[in-house]
Amino acid sequence: PERALISLARTLRDKLEGFSEVLEIRIGGDREDMLEILVDPLLMESYQLNMNDIFNLVSRNNRLVAAGIMDTGKGRFPIKVPSVFETINDVMSMPIKVSDDKVIYFSDVAKIRRTFKDPSSFVRVNGLPTISLEVMKRPGENIIYTVDKVKALLVENAHLLPNNIQVSYAGDESKDVKNMLNDLQNNVLSAVLLVVVVIIAVLGVRSASLVGIAIPGSFLTGILVLWMAGITVNIVVLFALIMAVGMLVDGAIVVTEFADREMNAGVARHKAYLDAAKRMSWPIIASTATTLAAFAPLLFWPGITGEFMKYLPLTLIATLTASLLMALIFIPVLGSVFGKARLLSEKEKNNAILSERGDLLKLSGLTGLYVKTLNNAIKKPWLVLVTTTVIAGVGVSLFATSNLGVEFFPEVEPSGINVKVRSYGDFSIHEQDNIMSMVEQKILPLSDEIDTLYVKTGDSTGELVGHMRINLQDWQDRRSANEIIADIQSRTENLPGVEIELKKDQAGPPTGKDLQIEISSRYPELLQETADKLHQLLLQESYFVNIEDDGEKPGIEWQFQINRADAARYSADAVLLGSSVQFLTNGLMLGTYRPDDVDDELDIRVRYPESERTLSKLAELRLQTNAGQVPVSHFVTLLPSAKQSSIKKVDSRIVMTVSADMAEGYNLSLILPELEKQLPSLGLDPRVSLKVRGQNEDQQEAEIFLKNAFMVALAVMALILVLQFNSFYQAFLILSAVIFSTAGVFFGLFLTQSAFGIVMSGIGVISLAGIVVNNNIVLIDTYNVLKTQGLNSREAILRTGAQRIRPVLLTTVTTILGLMPMVLKVNLDFFARSVEFGAPSTQWWAQLATAIAGGLTFATILTLILTPCLLMIGVNCSAWFNTISKNKDA
Repeated sequence: PERALISLARTLRDKLEGFSEVLEIRIGGDREDMLEILVDPLLMESYQLNMNDIFNLVSRNNRLVAAGIMDTGKGRFPIKVPSVFETINDVMSMPIKVSDDKVIYFSDVAKIRRTFKDPSSFVRVNGLPTISLEVMKRPGENIIYTVDKVKALLVENAHLLPNNIQVSYAGDESKDVKNMLNDLQNNVLSAVLLVVVVIIAVLGVRSASLVGIAIPGSFLTGILVLWMAGITVNIVVLFALIMAVGMLVDGAIVVTEFADREMNAGVARHKAYLDAAKRMSWPIIASTATTLAAFAPLLFWPGITGEFMKYLPLTLIATLTASLLMALIFIPVLGSVFGKARLLSEKEKNNAILSERGDLLKLSGLTGLYVKTLNNAIKKPWLVLVTTTVIAGVGVSLFATSNLGVEFFPEVEPSGINVKVRSYGDFSIHEQDNIMSMVEQKILPLSDEIDTLYVKTGDSTGELVGHMRINLQDWQDRRSANEIIADIQSRTENLPGVEIELKKDQAGPPTGKDLQIEISSRYPELLQETADKLHQLLLQESYFVNIEDDGEKPGIEWQFQINRADAARYSADAVLLGSSVQFLTNGLMLGTYRPDDVDDELDIRVRYPESERTLSKLAELRLQTNAGQVPVSHFVTLLPSAKQSSIKKVDSRIVMTVSADMAEGYNLSLILPELEKQLPSLGLDPRVSLKVRGQNEDQQEAEIFLKNAFMVALAVMALILVLQFNSFYQAFLILSAVIFSTAGVFFGLFLTQSAFGIVMSGIGVISLAGIVVNNNIVLIDTYNVLKTQGLNSREAILRTGAQRIRPVLLTTVTTILGLMPMVLKVNLDFFARSVEFGAPSTQWWAQLATAIAGGLTFATILTLILTPCLLMIGVNCSAWFNTISKNKDA
């Protein structure tokens, strides 16, 4: 039955290798076939046979000899000597010695059978013996499509399976991808609905419909661009679409709102939308260009993190560029056909007239309250500036003193746990499997929370006893992964001599352990002592778990020390000795043969029966030499020696690494300085160099890049703003709002008690820079237009506020509402009619959404209050300089 299952697994593997989407297939629990020749050492000795005789006999007779070509003048014929083993009987009937007239065959001194090689691994799933197919897709291929193809292949070949065989799918990552995609799709839909509802409430159904067209139009255009670039939809692309929902309608809102005001003033809809497109074209182009300038540097993000996050700027650039075309071309065209002025109440009509021409202080409602507040603010602009600076400083200080710290990537509830089991010693594969079985039995009682428990004994590197993969039930149907890990640790802590490392699936790009201390020196003998000291230091600290090092581990290897002079007396050498010892181990490889029922060649190995393959038999080994049968003890000393582990080098220097993960609730950025203070107390040799790597190294690399990207984005935005307004002061004014808005990011993180994520919060700050400038550009552009119409500075500022408060609030609210499902970690499933809180898909992006929403909320206040005050400061300073200049002239 085992052979039949392995044969079936190999058949399926061969078929899967034909799939272009599949990169690699491994068979777990596979055991290779071989032809085993078991020779009796007593018979070998009695017939005076040695290993070279057997090796030469088999290897020289298991061949297809091309003996040349005979040309007779009347024909040309190839000559061959076929002598290839095809059946076991071919090997058994081989004559190995002739004594007088008696022929001795292989079958006289050996038992020949077809069997498996010694096992190197065992696999179980949920406690049951298993043959597994581990399928890995190629990078860039669709995982859902690939898994569906694999499942379809198994369904097609179901008739080949015995009735008592159970087939299950362990670790099906397509399921997790489908769930996350479904959650993100629901978030996209909820974001779109929230945005459309707000637009309908403010602009009416007809105008909101025009704005709403920008969303699917921009989405489809952006996805088309991604498809043309060979990029498939993934979780980063979907979140980028959620981010874009509130941003891509900004231009459409500005155009539609301007046209709505024009139509309410009596202008025909065709001319109103034409005027709106003309009047707002440059502000919209400039605001879109500055937003793209913020995201463009992210395209050059290096490393694995950059490869992972590059889809965010690509998607946003594609969709926002499409939204520019929608706002300036498609929506004005459609508006000229279907546009209609929104019916206004008497109060709204009065406010509209007063905001255009009239006493602004007579405005009512929210607009009136805002204008009165703004009127008081611009009377004391310096006080407003100082107050804003203090508030921003308080926000930064609150976060800095909260000890929330900095993290590389956000914590996300995982779908599985990886378990590594270590136990140092020279264990056989069966002893290793007993250890794995002990650990397995401790975990199996948690079956209500575990979907599949995949156990594999053995490790190709020799560093592990084995590993396990725990695929958890859906996150709603179990405790958190941290609680399950704590439970497993308590269940397995009393297993003697066993180290168990449990690690959750990582969110984001793959990285190593959180902390990695690399030890190097020109004197390799100093490395082990240093590694031991660091290992003990980490063990003493409660905030480190899964501690390990790759130094020397206890283990024995047996060595035959040959006295070459004594060996020469018996015509023995190392090759003869090594070949003989192989009879006691894996067997001496004699050659290969291919039976009819398999495609691959099988090894032919000769060795002693299992009862003769013991450690004590090594010292009793006898060799057939020119002097007859000679015990190896005549010229060999058998000695135990320390097992030599692998040697690792970095930059041509031998290194050892001590690594660990952070315990739950601890942040490496806060702990690392304390750890570095303890290093001098260890008394480390000064000839040893230490390099701290791991999460902090990736974190620093990402931090440096994002800082540079932010500076580049500010420089490009400054260039665009100077070209747009032809004023360094107004460009500086807008960029100052970007700087101040970062305080809102820290306010948001403090209120939600979240750490500052280098990746997510860093991208949030850069994204915020591109968003904040939009409203400021439109606001200042309106101010400049009113100034050219002859209004004085104070009235121009107030009238600008009265005219722009509605589109500013509308664009801000739509952007924030588009992100609110992520900020609140709420997932609305419209098709299943359910509401989920804290889904893993929302945990991914909560930091980024919180950073943008918090910063944008604070930035809106800056736009509506601080920006007009800064304009007033510029006017006052200009008047003051003019006065001084006139006095000098006088």
